[in-house]
Amino acid sequence: MRAIIVEDEELARQELTYLIETHSGIDIAAQFEDGLDALKFLQVETVDVIFLDINIPSIDGVLLAQNISRFSVKPYIVFITAYKEHAAEAFEIEAFDYILKPYSEVRIKAMLHKLEGAFAARGRQGEEERNPVSDKVNLWKNEKIIVVNADDIYYASAQEKSTSVITKGEEYSMALSISDFYNRLPEDRFFRCHRSYIVNLSKIKEIIPWFNNTYLLRLHDLEFEVPVSRSKVKEFRQIMRL
Repeated sequence: MRAIIVEDEELARQELTYLIETHSGIDIAAQFEDGLDALKFLQVETVDVIFLDINIPSIDGVLLAQNISRFSVKPYIVFITAYKEHAAEAFEIEAFDYILKPYSEVRIKAMLHKLEGAFAARGRQGEEERNPVSDKVNLWKNEKIIVVNADDIYYASAQEKSTSVITKGEEYSMALSISDFYNRLPEDRFFRCHRSYIVNLSKIKEIIPWFNNTYLLRLHDLEFEVPVSRSKVKEFRQIMRL
């Protein structure tokens, strides 16, 4: 299991790290003091569990958890806080557990045992059952995670250090390489037609012959034309039965 800790008190982070490493096999991938930094990390990285304080800078723990609850693949959330009054709100977000400070080693140990058991059981259910909304894609805009249907994506293009994702009326910027973003899309509907472009095959309206026996692709609803590179022409013809 991979985890992150989001906690702005250094001593609390150190103590929790010690308890997790002592009583479980969980790998702590990163630690954050700030909620927004954690959210940006989660936009490009996948973890299985988040140990989350409520009183943190930029985005408080409850708001961060609400954003995370919209992810297509949801990590377990364990709140770690000194505030009892947020417990009901936490469990409305379907938090896995709610641990009060100061930490009780016995309580933490029991929670970690239960957490590892739940993770193992979820793994046995299989990928399809664990991820019933696999056609959902998490996109980033204006410091928010926007969950869209994969079919709403028309194309994506590589930028210098990110990937631009285009829907009918919106453009999103993803802090991912185009190769990494392509790996998140359903294989049967999206095609890497160029080193810098991915196209949704269902959105193609016209296939226009271009120089060197390549093509330009006109898409429904958009003026932009997506190129097919020479190295991808043969595969594209097979897919489109040309």
